Amino acid sequence: MKLGIVGLPNVGKSTLFNALTNAGAQSANYAFCTIEPNIGIVPVPDKRLLKLSEMYKPKKTTPATIEFVDIAGLVKGASKGEGLGNKFLANIREVDAIIHVVRCFDSDDIIHVEGSVDPARDIDTINLELIMSDVEILERRIDRDTKAMKGDKALGKNIDFFKRVLAELNDGKCARVIEMNEEETEALSTVALLTNKPVIYACNMSEDDFKNNISSNQRYNAVCEIAKEEGSQVLPICAELEAQLADLNPDEREIFLSDANIEQGGLDVLIQKSYDLLGLMSFLTVGEDECRAWTIKKGTKAPQAAGKIHTDFERGFIRAEVVSYENLVNLGSMTACKEKGLVSSEGKEYVMQDGDVVLFRFNV
Repeated sequence: MKLGIVGLPNVGKSTLFNALTNAGAQSANYAFCTIEPNIGIVPVPDKRLLKLSEMYKPKKTTPATIEFVDIAGLVKGASKGEGLGNKFLANIREVDAIIHVVRCFDSDDIIHVEGSVDPARDIDTINLELIMSDVEILERRIDRDTKAMKGDKALGKNIDFFKRVLAELNDGKCARVIEMNEEETEALSTVALLTNKPVIYACNMSEDDFKNNISSNQRYNAVCEIAKEEGSQVLPICAELEAQLADLNPDEREIFLSDANIEQGGLDVLIQKSYDLLGLMSFLTVGEDECRAWTIKKGTKAPQAAGKIHTDFERGFIRAEVVSYENLVNLGSMTACKEKGLVSSEGKEYVMQDGDVVLFRFNV
């Protein structure tokens, strides 16, 4: 899973990226400090995997991972090449979802490219640039399909739908808010539209507001209203606070969070929201050699899940021996679960569940 961190210059993107990944991305108080995208790969926090590792004491424990990409700040005119526009748009096109960092704090020391702090305006600025880029992409697709339709009349239905989407884009709507049925959704997925990507708005607040004033923060509430209208998610966060957490070991981190009356660090919450947004979950494999978490889409069937481990597992799939994480931990071993009849033998139509602990049987 690849998440792109975007926003206007100087809203805290690189500070947040550094805090989330400990990657040491450059962060400075001037526009376009980030030119080439910085990339950090982060393990997905999963207490289930840690517990299983304690039980099995494997040679290796491998968590699922998530890739964060810190993309250059965008300004007005990016869709026409202003600033680092075209490069920015190319980088964002490659991610699965967007973390849109929105500035919700005041500071005399950190300049804002628009001269004032206004989250709704800033969101509109970026969305408009992405929409303008999408208009060009969709116009080219309609033109291409229209020419190809002479040999494939079935394309006509999609062209009519694409024209409807184009009209909505020209009215200033993001593709993700346009109503469409399942068939239309599938058709639009073949067009690389930026505004069709799912979004988490990360509201970057001051430490004081984050600790004491989230629900009554007008800027945060304005972002929540925008997110509600388009089905996006919102994450209140303090990049500076996350930067402090990043320097602590796990025990110190727990104490820091407890003293600050914060239930979870920003990375944990962000990954949870990302999984929900993209419809993802994890299954687990265990053994003396390795305990590992694997990320799959909700609704994935057993053979395709096996294919995440190795293509041979999917090609030669026989069955999956499945036990729930809770039953395995409660009884202490796979043998004990089998004796209680809690290990099921599942075939090709079995739909994987979050937290399944699986042994795949295959023959190639």
